[in-house]
This record gives sequence, structure tokens and C-alpha cells, in this order.
Amino acid sequence: MKRCCRLHPISLFPVIAAAVLLSVVCAICSGCYTIKQGTTMLGYLNRAVPLERLSLEDAAMGEFVELVYDIRRFAADELGLKLSKNYTRYVQLDRDYLAAVVSASAKDSFTRYQWRFPVVGAMPYKGFFNIEDAGKERAKLEKKELDVWIRGVDAFSTLGWFKDPLYSYMLDYSPYHLANLIIHEQLHATVFIKGKVQFNEELAEFTGSEGARLYIESRFGVDSDEYREISISEADKNAFVDFIRALIAELEAVYSGVMSREEKLLEKERIILAAQSRFDLEYENRFTTDNYRGFSTIPVNNAYLQLYRLYYADDDFFEDLYERSGRDLPALIAAAKTLTRKGDPRTLLARALGLEYENQSLR
Repeated sequence: MKRCCRLHPISLFPVIAAAVLLSVVCAICSGCYTIKQGTTMLGYLNRAVPLERLSLEDAAMGEFVELVYDIRRFAADELGLKLSKNYTRYVQLDRDYLAAVVSASAKDSFTRYQWRFPVVGAMPYKGFFNIEDAGKERAKLEKKELDVWIRGVDAFSTLGWFKDPLYSYMLDYSPYHLANLIIHEQLHATVFIKGKVQFNEELAEFTGSEGARLYIESRFGVDSDEYREISISEADKNAFVDFIRALIAELEAVYSGVMSREEKLLEKERIILAAQSRFDLEYENRFTTDNYRGFSTIPVNNAYLQLYRLYYADDDFFEDLYERSGRDLPALIAAAKTLTRKGDPRTLLARALGLEYENQSLR
């Protein structure tokens, strides 16, 4: 479970992945967006403090620093992720999120709006360090008759261009949450296939969650409170994703039908409102925690729902692949390292593990 930020009442979305903000480091490119975001990010990096100094100057930080180093060692030595200088420095911020990220979709279909950036190509989101700038971007997109969603994110990877730091709000993270974040982002720093955003995000989300679970198991044991907390939060997360998938399927049936656009939009509104009402009525039977109670109060639209399509595959490909290949996460990561831009990454990953992937199934 990812940490909830004030920009988003549902604490489920993964930390921002791979290169949603990589364009901000491409300062050689022209344009006010690149220069403004790049200047802000470089300002953060310039005031980053090495963890060693932080630990020496503040004994109370020692436990946090040791936890970070232990997670990094686990990610590199036991999972096979790239060992880098990421997460060896710390930045103090006066807020509980790093950036505001804008996503957009057509109103009458799940067609993503995409931005094009140097190096990474087309991306289905655009990040801003200033929430007001994100609001201006939303206004532009809404004039194009698009559904828009803004969410806060707590981290992103610069894919090795810079030493990605930790931020002050991460001091409150549980060991599982911190491990999930670091492993997720280190996966992006280890494996990134240009133009394959969906695959990159799904792989990082699965690796972060499973890698963090393995870390907690190895350090605390399966009978620990830390491990039981994972089981509860993951069960609630899966229940929420299943609910969202059902809502998406219901809307897709409308969008693919023969109704006029105006009729589709009216039916979309009816379906979403009915789903939110049903969600409240069934909450106690579906969930153990209170993490998702805010769903019925937010203005759900296609841009919001599209994010779940991006991070959580409908066919549970990675979970199935993981089970069929012997539940060996280091082996899955090693296979992912062999992938190239040529060919379907799912097919190539399955074959690298000795399996065949055809027609949405593994054999």
C-alpha cells in the first residue's frame, strides 16, 4: 500500500514510475516546462544530504538510515537489482508528496492522452513540482473535452541520470512501504524498455510488492505483526482493484455500444454513481481497513480508472508467470534484464523463463 498524499484520498496508486518526470532532467531541451521542472528538481538534489552525515548529526535518524541501507542491500544482493547510489541521500521537504502528476483520457472511451518527452518517448502522464502548474495543465486538457485526474506521488526514478534521494515524509513509512518504494524504483533503474509504459509499470508494481513482502519475511518472519499487516493491506488492495475492474468492464460495454456520445456520457455518469453507492453499502463486507472509504466521495472519471488499467493488468500476467516459473523473483528479474525493445515484452519475458505466452495465456 502506497502512502496517501493530500492530492489523492485513495492510498493505492503506486509511486510514480520510471520516467514520468524524466523530461525534467533533460535540461538541454528547450521549452519552459523542461526548464522549470528541471530547475526545481536540481534544487532538491543540490540540497540533498548524504545519509552517513544525517546519521552522525542526528542519532534518532540512525534506525531509518540503517533500514534504508538494509533494503538496498537486499534489493541488490538477494533480488539482483542494480546497485546504484540511489537512496543514499536525503532531502527535507515541507510537504508530504514530491510532485503532482496529470493524466487524461477521452470521456467516452479509455483512450489515453499521451505526452511525448525526450529519451523516453510517449508517456501517459505529466509531472509538475508545483500544484498550480498541474492545475493549469488540467484546464488546458479539459478544454479539449478530456477527463483529467491529478494525483500526488512520493517518488520517481531518473533511470540513473541522477542519484535519486529519499525525502523527509518517508520517515513515517513502515518497513514494508519503504521497501516497496525502493524496490519498485530500483526495478525501473534496472529494467526500462522505451515505449513500453504499461509493461514497465506492471513489472515494477509487481516486483515492488513481492520484493517488499520477501524482505519483511526475511527480516521479521511470517508470524510478525509487520507480515500480518501486509496480508491485510494486500487483501484490501486486491478487493478494491477487483471492484474497479468490474466498473471498468461495465463502462467498456457502454463505450463499445451503438449509443450516441451524449447517451454514453449519461450512462457513464449513472453507472459510476451507482457503483459508488454500492461501494458504500458493501464496504464492511469487502474491506478490513478504512483505506478505501473515500472512493464514494471523489469525482471518478475515465482518467482515474485508466490509472488502474496502467498499473494492474486485467489478466494477472505477472502473478501467473511468477507462479508458473517457481515463485523465484531473482530469476524473474534476471529474465527481465535480457529484454530489448524489439518484440512483445511479455512474450520475451515468458520465453526467457522457459514458458510460452500466447493469446493471453501461459503454457
